[in-house]
Amino acid sequence: MDSTKVLSLLETLDDEIDDLEEALSPLLKAALSETSSKLPLLDKAKLYVLVTYAIESMLFSYLRLNGVKAREHPVFIELTRVKQYFDKIKTAETPVAERNVTVDKAAAARFIKAGLSGNDKYDLERAEQQAKERAKAHIRFEQSSNETAPKRKAREVNDKGESSESSDSDSESSSSEAEPEKAAPVAMTHKKEKKKDNSDSAPTSGNSTPQRISKNAKMRAVKKVKREKLKAKRERKKQKRDNEQ
Repeated sequence: MDSTKVLSLLETLDDEIDDLEEALSPLLKAALSETSSKLPLLDKAKLYVLVTYAIESMLFSYLRLNGVKAREHPVFIELTRVKQYFDKIKTAETPVAERNVTVDKAAAARFIKAGLSGNDKYDLERAEQQAKERAKAHIRFEQSSNETAPKRKAREVNDKGESSESSDSDSESSSSEAEPEKAAPVAMTHKKEKKKDNSDSAPTSGNSTPQRISKNAKMRAVKKVKREKLKAKRERKKQKRDNEQ
């Protein structure tokens, strides 16, 4: 081997030994038991396994350097045993997810159905059960339809009543609007008649008072007739609403 290569390898070894001393300095300051007592259980197991593996690895390397068949030495067996502890620590760190132990009801029902498919008694009971379930469902549907029918009728009646009331109110408003329009021409005619009467009665002052009395009586009669019409109309509407209710 070339001496230059040996020197480079020795320098590399020296550097790695320095790094190892720095890494092991916290462990070498105190006893191993004292250091491990401050750690949790899993970390304590890791520490002991790593220390054992490091010592046995150095022994294995020493044996190989001295020309001993290290694979046939008991140290190799110990190294294999320590590696198994690494696997145990790994399984402890990542526990296996718990299996789902719930029963699959659908799968169980399929198995039971397949196993009892040739049983006539089971087939008969199953058919009866299905018929009962269908009958119950039909009865529930009829009950729900019977309950909803009166509600629909009541809603229709209410809607009709509301529409009739709105039409009555519209007719009342239209009649009330029409009555003043009718009254306006009547008032105009009365005014014209008054003017005419006044012009006629101007030369004869003695006949003016009876004519005025007759006009006032006519006005009162017209107003009375209008009131009676409105009253009769309101009574008819009230009677109509009572009949609808």
